[in-house]
Amino acid sequence: MSLKSKLIIISSLALITLVIILRPYYLFVTQTLHVSPIKTLLSLDGLKSYNNRVNVLFLGIAGADREGPNLSDSIVVLSYDLKTNHLVTISIPRDIWSDALQDKINSAYAYGEAKKKGAGFILAKAEIQAIIGQPIHYGAAINFDQFEELIDFLGGVEVNVENSFTDIKFPIAGKENDLCNDDPEYKCRYKTVSFTKGVTLMDGQTALNFVRSRNAIGSEGNDFAREKRQQKIIEAIKNKLIAFVKKNNITQYKKLYDLADKLVKRDINNQQLAIIFKNIVFKRNFKQEKIILSEDFFVNPETDLNRYDYRWVLIPVNDDIGIVRKYIDCRLAQKTDCDKLKKK
Repeated sequence: MSLKSKLIIISSLALITLVIILRPYYLFVTQTLHVSPIKTLLSLDGLKSYNNRVNVLFLGIAGADREGPNLSDSIVVLSYDLKTNHLVTISIPRDIWSDALQDKINSAYAYGEAKKKGAGFILAKAEIQAIIGQPIHYGAAINFDQFEELIDFLGGVEVNVENSFTDIKFPIAGKENDLCNDDPEYKCRYKTVSFTKGVTLMDGQTALNFVRSRNAIGSEGNDFAREKRQQKIIEAIKNKLIAFVKKNNITQYKKLYDLADKLVKRDINNQQLAIIFKNIVFKRNFKQEKIILSEDFFVNPETDLNRYDYRWVLIPVNDDIGIVRKYIDCRLAQKTDCDKLKKK
């Protein structure tokens, strides 16, 4: 056999192998997202980034059946490095005080939407940019009352519960103003939820309870613990989605896309999503890290309370947001001495 013939055979085998490997991706982007796989594979045109990094603000919205339906129950920035295939999730405490809003930052999306439909992302991005010192390129918001549908569609998510806890005052949706037959403790407004330490397969409702619980006894009852739990659910959903897209099932792709498109408001288009998804699913050495901005960086003020309308809020330690930004920059650069920036 001639060298030319051998090269043709080798090239053909390589092409066939590539098609087999990329076929799920091809089906996903062409028949589900309706974008060009060739353009997605070869170009970053139209994808906003800063220093090779794309930052997406993800908001968990309270839901129509709850008080303050457009308030952000959870605030997370997904920061993805296109060059290193490195994803960092940054949890932002919802109770951080904003001098610009004269309110907590979890109200930014609600204020924006009240002023003009679609302006929620604009205001929320501006507030979060001011905290983390990074540009926010895109926004996505999911109604927490509906996100359980997504988890149930994926067959549940596996989560490692770090600490057992019980919350006997978990609010029941729609019961916020129930007088409970004049019960002075309003017990009818609440139910009990509990979790046991260890790996647990959670359905949508269980996962929703896990991320929303805020009245547990002990350390799991504070907002910083909630942020850690939210990170766990986000990571679990991400893992399920990646495994899902690698499957060769166009019917299920379409069902997933239709469901997600119904549940998630976003200002990032399908072409841009496909570029990021392609990298995460098929590029080598994917790595994910978490940043949780805890009590090392934010405290509840003890003085000048009239400035905060006498509400429970969080402000930067020493009123210095610059330390938070330096810490995030350090972690995104994958340096090893970032903890020295935490308060002692």
